[in-house]
Parts: sequence; structure tokens; C-alpha cells
Amino acid sequence: MSFGGRLSVVLGLFVVAVGLVVFTAASLLGAQPATVDFTAGHSAGSPVDITVQTFGAIGSGPHPTWVSYEVKDQSGKWVHSTSWQVPANTRINMTVEQFDSGSPLRNQQWGLVQGVIGHTATLNGSTFSAYDSNSGNGVGHTFAIPTLDLNVPLVGVDSNAKNICSQAPCDSSSVSNTITFSFMSPSPGQYPWQCYVPCGLGYLFGNGGPMSTQNYMGGFLKVVA
Repeated sequence: MSFGGRLSVVLGLFVVAVGLVVFTAASLLGAQPATVDFTAGHSAGSPVDITVQTFGAIGSGPHPTWVSYEVKDQSGKWVHSTSWQVPANTRINMTVEQFDSGSPLRNQQWGLVQGVIGHTATLNGSTFSAYDSNSGNGVGHTFAIPTLDLNVPLVGVDSNAKNICSQAPCDSSSVSNTITFSFMSPSPGQYPWQCYVPCGLGYLFGNGGPMSTQNYMGGFLKVVA
């Protein structure tokens, strides 16, 4: 093969290699969950209201059987994202619609309500500061922001109920518990939040799969000035 021919082959391979790198990078970037922005149109001093759902199986996407969260964006659309952007030093009012069943906690510390305004949450309208996971239907998940010492147990629904939600987003036709609480957002930064109830079925000690994957049972609270 002539020098010109060899050069053409090398250049061709180089172009293919660059293309593969660009494609891979674009694919990885595109796979990242979108951040739901709650700062758009926000008035200083006003609270931010965030409504989320948690359920035993997302019902769609690459892992349809994984336990997961969805959040309602400012237009009222349910979005499969656990990255939320909020303003700093602002009251955040959380409403969690919990559609998953529960079990006793391995560590009863996670049954305590901590780091929220008033040191209490509400469960279907009733105030509580701790939940005994050995009673009732147990705890399905926790919403915890470790760097803020915030933790709220999300009480499970009856696993024997005939109207367990099977496809997200869920609605009032399915059995659920509604948990509400409020906290103050901190100074600007990224604050990871997660569930401390091992619910990755089929993984060692329940801590794999959705438990270790962003956009399922953990995410980021992105606080901006």
C-alpha cells in the first residue's frame, strides 16, 4: 500500500475513533437525570413546595421493577428525577405520597423525625415525631439528608391491599400514605439525599441496584443563591 493509502486508512480510523468518543460522551451526558428547577419564578421569602411519590416499582425505563421516586415539576408534570434545584435559606415544604409497603427498620434511629421545622412531620394529617416500625405496616423508606441531620420515616402501606400501585405515577385509586414536613434549605451547595431502608431486592443486604443509583432511591438537593 502506498504512503498516501496508509495515511488515508490512519486518518479514517482516527475519525472513527473520535466519533466513537463523541458518541459515548454524548450518551453518558444524555443519560444523566434532568434537574427539576424550583427556583424559576420564585419570590424571595416565599416557601418552595415540592411533591414527590415513592413506589415499589417505577414500571418503565431501563429498570421497570426498581423502587423509585418521581417529583412533580412546576408545570404539574411528574418527572423521574431525584435532582432538585432550590433557593438557599428558604423554607421547603415537602409532601411525600408513599405507595410502597414497609417492614421493621434494622436501626430504629431511622424511625425518628429529625432536622425539620418543629421537629415533627404529619402522617395522613396526624403529627408524629417518631414511628415504631415494629408496629403497623412498618417503614417503606426514609427521606434523609445526612449533611443536614434530616431524617423522616416514610410509613409503609398494607402489603396485602388489593389496590397497590403498579405503574408510576400513582393516583388516589391506589392505597397510600401522605407524609408532610418542612425544613430550611442551607447555604448554596450540593447536598446528597437518600433512603436508608435497604430496598434493593436481589442485591447483597438490599443495598445495591436502586439504593446505589441516582434517580431511584437517592439524589441531590442543589441549593443556589
